Amino acid sequence: MEVADASLQSILILLAAAVLAVVACRFLSLPPIIGYLAVGVLFGPRALGAVHGDVLTRQLAEFGVVFLMFSIGLEFSLPKLRIMRREVFGLGLAQVALTIGASVVVAMLVAAQGGVGAALAGLAAGGVIAMSSTAIVTKLLAERLELDSAHGRAIVGVLLFQDLAVVPLLILVPALGQPAAGVGGAIVLALAKAGFVLAVLLIAGPRVMRAWFGVVARRKSTELFVLNVLLVILAMAFLTGLAGLSLALGAFLAGMLISETEYRYQVEDEIKPFRDVLLGLFFVSVGMLLDPAALQRHAGFVVLLLVLLLVFKFALIAVLARLFGAAPGTALRAGLALAQGGEFGFVLLSQADRAGVVPGAFSQALLAAMILSMIAAPLLIGASERIVMRFASSEWMLRSLQMHRVAVQSLGNEGHVIVLGYGRNGQHVARLLDAEGVRYVALDLDPERVREATLAGDPVVFADCSRREALIAAGVQRAAAVVITFAESAEAVRAISHVQSLNPAVPVIARARQDADITRLSAAGASEIVPEALESGLMLASHTLVWVGVPLNRVVRRVRAVRDEQYGLLRGLFHGASDDPDTVEAAQPRLHAVTLAANAAAVGKGLPQLELDKLGVQVRTVRRPGLARRLAPQEAGALEAGDSVVLLGPPAELAAAEIRLLRG
Repeated sequence: MEVADASLQSILILLAAAVLAVVACRFLSLPPIIGYLAVGVLFGPRALGAVHGDVLTRQLAEFGVVFLMFSIGLEFSLPKLRIMRREVFGLGLAQVALTIGASVVVAMLVAAQGGVGAALAGLAAGGVIAMSSTAIVTKLLAERLELDSAHGRAIVGVLLFQDLAVVPLLILVPALGQPAAGVGGAIVLALAKAGFVLAVLLIAGPRVMRAWFGVVARRKSTELFVLNVLLVILAMAFLTGLAGLSLALGAFLAGMLISETEYRYQVEDEIKPFRDVLLGLFFVSVGMLLDPAALQRHAGFVVLLLVLLLVFKFALIAVLARLFGAAPGTALRAGLALAQGGEFGFVLLSQADRAGVVPGAFSQALLAAMILSMIAAPLLIGASERIVMRFASSEWMLRSLQMHRVAVQSLGNEGHVIVLGYGRNGQHVARLLDAEGVRYVALDLDPERVREATLAGDPVVFADCSRREALIAAGVQRAAAVVITFAESAEAVRAISHVQSLNPAVPVIARARQDADITRLSAAGASEIVPEALESGLMLASHTLVWVGVPLNRVVRRVRAVRDEQYGLLRGLFHGASDDPDTVEAAQPRLHAVTLAANAAAVGKGLPQLELDKLGVQVRTVRRPGLARRLAPQEAGALEAGDSVVLLGPPAELAAAEIRLLRG
């Protein structure tokens, strides 16, 4: 009972500390992994001692690795590997193989007696060093919208091969702890077992898995589905454990089998909470392995290892990327992004530790260097652009050529629309603009999409829309509007700030995935924000109302009323000379902008004093020269010469309001 109470107390302390650490990481824009590692180091048995690395904690951490490997297997896709075969089996294979080879050579040179033991230690250490952090790197690249860039594809290809390389390394590393005479036999036996298990599962597995999941899915019970997923993961891990292989290998195979079924995405959604929580606990347990006292005693060696790790991996990956045809800037970015240690490195290091392959002092120093390298990863990736522009002279030429293509595409355009992002939403916007004869130029970072669109004749160019020079080349000073079609609010805010600094008068229409983004985008200067949740809700509600018998005209009026509350600039339209004066819409409320000259009657007066509402006209916004955003009526204060007052009302009332503004 006392043991159970102590285990529960340890888990509670870890959970409380992990919650606070993740909150702090979110606040500092750092990956949660760093918080988990810090919790393990601080609260572990070798620091504060608040938590002891008991059996229960270690078992839960082992389950974290199991669920991580299951997720990797779930993302395993043969078509994806075929498409990226050059990056995966070319650059990725070369990076892992050369890292392990270099580690073996160094271990044999450094070891006093050399021999088989040193080579085996070098092999294990090389496998550890070869790994980079998939979780940190992919998250940072996604936030920077760089996953589809040239360096993003190279980085993802290397990470994919590293994840695949973990499978044989998980088999090899435990076998390396056998006596020197029996190492070869142990490795052969482990590989034979793995081959037999793989053959049985891959031949019979897909058919059995699809049939079994079909039976479970037809019961239409979420609880049953989740229980079944957990059963499959743990059963496969148990089977590989019985065969003398790692639990993580079984989980990887389970994920790989499910990835070939139609239930893959539902499984991924259901398992994510379990995976993230248990994986967090795994990183906490890794932090517990670090001995701060030993770190202090060997601080110089740890720093040396950290520098060697970062410099070696950076140089190796950058050189290999160049040899595989990457541009200098792409090679440097890939090297900087992959220079750190990774989560699977911790898994392999703990296995090597238990097998006694790597000396304890070196293991501690390497663990500390890997943790520090992961902390440095966001800084290296964040500074990669400045580093590349500083050291890759050809990058300036490439950037100039890129801007030249953008400028050529927008050359001669006046009053055009700049579409930022040419994904599904961007293409929908472009089709409607094209149908109305409105000229546009679109910027996108997906080279394949840009190539296909260009071949089809669309005015699309490869450029980073969050860069100031790209917007200048696209002709933002001459544009009629800018449309932001992607939902990443941080990048959207950056793009809006550049647009506002270059041309404050151009309206910016932005997309918001969440309600919280509306405030950020509005504060940045977006003229209109389209919230996805509102639009999907309106469409669902309107179709529902029609199907339950509400007349269509009432449904349209109801939807229009809701939109009027949300979108200020949709409450009417600007009238044009081409509009038919005999249509019903001609008498409807419309938008009209009145610019105040220095001698206008409204200059120096407040909007309440003018009483325009008594004329049946609303003031929507006030555009003031020199300000980056439009002013709401209550913010305008006394009107100034040069102000543009945007009015909403029927034609006759608008004419009366304009007279009052200009002549009194």
